[in-house]
Amino acid sequence: MGHQSRPWSLRAAAGFAGACCLAAVPAVAAAAEWPDGPLTTSGRWITDASGSVVQLAGVNWPAHTAAMIPEGLQYQSVASIVGRIKQAGFNVVRLTYATEMVDQIYAGSQQQPGPDVSLRSAVDAVFGSGDGAALLNDILSHNPSFSADTPRLSLFDAIAAECGRQQIYVHLDNHVSKAGWCCTPLDGNSWWGDTYFDAGNWTRGLSYMADHGKSWPNLVSMSLRNELRPPLNNLSLTGTSYNWATWYAQMQRGASAIHAANSNLLVYLSGLDGDTTLGPVIQSTPLSPSSTIFSRADFAPGFEDKLVLELHVYWNIAGSVGGGSGGSISSLATSCDPLNSYLDKAGFSSLTNTTATQYPVILTEFGFDQSSASSVASLLQTGGGGYAPCLFSYLRERQVPGWMLWPMAGSYYVREGERDADEPWGLLTHDWSAWRAAQFVSQVVEPAANYTLGLGGGQAPSPPASSPPSSAGGGSGDGGGGESWASGIKERLDMVKVLGVTAAAVFWAGSRFYLA
Repeated sequence: MGHQSRPWSLRAAAGFAGACCLAAVPAVAAAAEWPDGPLTTSGRWITDASGSVVQLAGVNWPAHTAAMIPEGLQYQSVASIVGRIKQAGFNVVRLTYATEMVDQIYAGSQQQPGPDVSLRSAVDAVFGSGDGAALLNDILSHNPSFSADTPRLSLFDAIAAECGRQQIYVHLDNHVSKAGWCCTPLDGNSWWGDTYFDAGNWTRGLSYMADHGKSWPNLVSMSLRNELRPPLNNLSLTGTSYNWATWYAQMQRGASAIHAANSNLLVYLSGLDGDTTLGPVIQSTPLSPSSTIFSRADFAPGFEDKLVLELHVYWNIAGSVGGGSGGSISSLATSCDPLNSYLDKAGFSSLTNTTATQYPVILTEFGFDQSSASSVASLLQTGGGGYAPCLFSYLRERQVPGWMLWPMAGSYYVREGERDADEPWGLLTHDWSAWRAAQFVSQVVEPAANYTLGLGGGQAPSPPASSPPSSAGGGSGDGGGGESWASGIKERLDMVKVLGVTAAAVFWAGSRFYLA
C-alpha cells in the first residue's frame, strides 16, 4: 500500500514501518480458499484450516444501541463503509448486538422464535413514526436493496456478505442485554442477575446468533459478553456474585451455547472490571472464592482449540485515576514501562514464551479522542513515549495476534437520548464520508495493520521473550487472583456504603473509562 515512504510516528518507528513493508499481507494461494476456516488456536496463535497463522487487525462497528441496527446507514451504503474498512488495511469487523434483539424475535414464546422486527418498526420504536420515517428514508436512499419491511437482521446479513466480498472476517460481540449505550455499573447490563441481564435469555441469544451466522462463511468468532462489571445498582448481587467463580461457571455455559449451535466458531472470553483483567486465568491462580483453576478441560468437548481471551484498554486505565497501576499519563512521556507492565499483568503476558498458560489474547477495544488538533497531534508524536505510541509499540513488540479499534462510527442514531450524536473517538467523520483524522489513519493505523497482518500467513513464529517488571507478577491487585482480589471487592463495597451508590459509581468508573 506504499507506506514505506510515509513517516512512521510511533516509538521504534523504523522497525515497525520497515516490517510492514517487508512482511505485507500474505497472498492467498487461491481466492476461493478464503477464509479457509474454521479457525482454531495453537498456543498463543490463531490458525486457519491449512495451519497458517491468522492475524487480526480491525475495527468496531456498533449495532447495539436503541434501534438495534448497524450505525451509519442513514449516511452511507454498506458497501461504502466496508470499503473504508478495507482501505485502512483492516481484515476483521467486531459487529456488536444486543440480546434484546433476539428477545424480541422470541416475543410471545419462550420456546420458538417468531418473525424478526422490520426496519420500519425498529426505527419507529425509537424515533416515533414521523422522525422514524425520515430516518428510514435516509437509510433506504443510501441502501436501496433494503425496504421498510426488511427484517432487522438482514442488515447484519448484508454487512457480513459485503465483508465477505472484500475478504474481511466478522466477529459478533454480545455488547449488552437491553439495547442502549454502554457502559456504567448502574445500567442494569453489568452482570448476570442484573436488572436486564437474564442468564437464560443471554444463552438463548448466543445460540440464536451463532446459528444465524452459519450462513456467513466469514463469521469466524463470537464473544460471550462485553465488559463485565460490578452491578452497583444491586449491592447484594455485587457482594455475593461478582467474582471469578461466578464468571467461570457462566463462561462455560455461554461457550457451550455457542459451540452447540455453531461448532466452527472461536469463542472469546472477556475479563472482569470492564474487561481490563484476566489475571487469575493467565496466572493459574484460584478463581476466587473457589479453589478452582482455569482449564480448557472444564469446557465442553471440542473446545481444546477454540478459546480466545480478550481485553480492553483506554487511556485512563494507565493513569493516576486508576490507582496508578499503569503509572501516570505524564510518566509515559519518558518511558513506556508503566503501560507495558500494566498490560502484561492484565493478561497479555500469556503471549510470551515465559508463560506456561498460553492463549491468544486479542485487544478488542481501544481508541483515541480525535476531536481536536491537539488530541490528534498526541497520536502522531515522535520520539520518546506517549500513550498512543506506547500502546502501538506494545502491540508490535508483543506480537499481539489481534486488535480492534473503537469505533468506526462517526455518529450514532441516538446516544443516551441525543439524536444524531457525534462520536469524537470515531475513525470516520460525522456523516461517515471521510477519515476524521486522516494523518492518524495513514501514518499510524494503516502501518500498524500492515505490520500485524504481516505476521500471519505462515507457520507460527516464536513468541517474544519477556522479562516483565516485578509489578507484572501474579497474585496482587485486581489483576491477580485469590484473596487479594476478593479483598479489593470488599473494600469497594465498603466505599459504596460510605459514598452512596451514585457517587461510588462515578468514582469506580474513573478507574475504567466506560466508553463503549
